Amino acid sequence: LFRNKLINYMKKITLAAAALIVLLSGCNSDSKNAGKLFQRAELAFAAGDYNLARLQIDSIRTYYPKAVDVRKAGIQLMQQIDLQEQQKTLTYLDSMMVVKQAELDSIKGNFVLEKDTAYQEIGNYFYPTQIVEKNIGRSFLRAQVNELGEMSLTSIYCAGGNIHHTAVRVSAGDDTFAETPASNDSYETTDLGRAIEKADYKVGNDGGVAAYIAANQDKKSLKLEFIGDRNYKTIMYANDIKAITEVSNLARILAGIEEIRKEQKEANLKIQFVTRKMEEGEAKQK
Repeated sequence: LFRNKLINYMKKITLAAAALIVLLSGCNSDSKNAGKLFQRAELAFAAGDYNLARLQIDSIRTYYPKAVDVRKAGIQLMQQIDLQEQQKTLTYLDSMMVVKQAELDSIKGNFVLEKDTAYQEIGNYFYPTQIVEKNIGRSFLRAQVNELGEMSLTSIYCAGGNIHHTAVRVSAGDDTFAETPASNDSYETTDLGRAIEKADYKVGNDGGVAAYIAANQDKKSLKLEFIGDRNYKTIMYANDIKAITEVSNLARILAGIEEIRKEQKEANLKIQFVTRKMEEGEAKQK
């Protein structure tokens, strides 16, 4: 439907341009010069050089403001350019979505999606080794990512007595380390008299901890330190290193898909806007 509309519209513009060129033969020099620029713009458009076509149309607006008929034709041609550009953008985005979706499908089965449709619109992915049922009573750093690609880390402490921790530090045993800022989302509870503390850190505001772990994924273990009124040190073993690294990779893919969706929506809105303007212009000419 879009293609047919565009073809019909281009035919109308071509006929209008031909009539315009004939008309210009008896007009003043400004109109003639503007007409030449318009012809160049049409040739550039036909060749797919949209930037050059825009430059020619902008030149008509700048140097020949009194060439009203040519300027009107330029506006119509500019609308065609906008439409073609957005259609090409959509074609590219569609192809990128196919690639990203295939990438997601190839690894999605490696994760557990926790989503209660009764109250959750967006679910969260976990690596199987880090689901709650397998980690009761353990102090560790857990990763999760929601279906929109927003990743977060949760430090879970239950080693005995409260330390009121709000941050964690991860190091590889050398002089390098990464440390989260103090969490804005920490809470404490008890289970059968045992103190349990949790603190959440959104990746991107996690002090680079997730990226540091992924960069050290070849290590058999890393040092993990809970920072609070007193600190607690433990070891992050290979299973947790792998879990956080894999969730980071999934987050990258999901975030990429979400970004493509946003760009597709934007391109479609632009197409609707330009199409409406073109139809309004046609209605005025009738």
